[in-house]
Amino acid sequence: MSEGASARAEARSEAAANRLAHGDCLEVTARYASDAFPLIYLDPPFNTGSRRSVTRLRVARDESAARVGFGGRRYAVTRGEKRSFGDAFDDYAAWLEPRLREAHRLLRGDGTLYLHLDYREVHYAKVLLDGIFGRPNFLNEVIWAYDYGGRSRTRWPPKHDNILVYVKDRERYVFNYADMDREPYMAPGLVGPEKAARGKTPTDTWWHTVVPTGGTERTGYPTQKPLGVLSRIVRASSRPGDVVLDFFCGSGTTGVAAHQAGRRFVMVDSSAEAIRVTSARLDRLGIPYTRA
Repeated sequence: MSEGASARAEARSEAAANRLAHGDCLEVTARYASDAFPLIYLDPPFNTGSRRSVTRLRVARDESAARVGFGGRRYAVTRGEKRSFGDAFDDYAAWLEPRLREAHRLLRGDGTLYLHLDYREVHYAKVLLDGIFGRPNFLNEVIWAYDYGGRSRTRWPPKHDNILVYVKDRERYVFNYADMDREPYMAPGLVGPEKAARGKTPTDTWWHTVVPTGGTERTGYPTQKPLGVLSRIVRASSRPGDVVLDFFCGSGTTGVAAHQAGRRFVMVDSSAEAIRVTSARLDRLGIPYTRA
């Protein structure tokens, strides 16, 4: 086989392993056998009680514009398309529970589940997961802290999400401590120069900015999560060549993180807009996949 033919065959093989499916996750994942996935990430709607929306802004240098940025430079801002979706449930727990049970069915014996929520429903979700997985299989509650959005004057402004981490079997699960990214020490002068240069491993509290408004990573999807957060999850809790499953892929960040880490992915979303955004992102990055 020629080098070009070999490369094309490899790309087809990878595309067959990477799948993107439009539909309700319960219907799509029913085709997969039990114990099929070593890592499952769920980022469902948060039940905010309102519509989640974002307007895409395009910023360009323009010395005649009124907006002044860093160093006195002037910028013109153009508003693009607005994307939104409803995020309100009459009985959120009744909607979420069958999806958590399906995730448990699909999770491999040494697998890990990450459920990404916020303060509104995380406590109820933990009670559900304790019943499905068993309390001994609760591994962590990760706090993703960020600094973005409005500042309330009537309460402490909420600036974090909650990520519940459960394993199928507490006696055997993947946790790649040596493969995790490292963070700068907050007080590098208190450790030696070698330690300061190497950085420290993350704790259960992750400080990571949201996706920058003008960054190349941004897709304009209302609930897009940063690649850095998903990359940390994928690298810590799966092995190279593993397949990562995402029930609510949104902007496709899980697939990008999996591909960059040498893993494969199956991503599902019931939103046609999410599938369109994810397809465009994967195509732009040259990541092979098939529509399942």
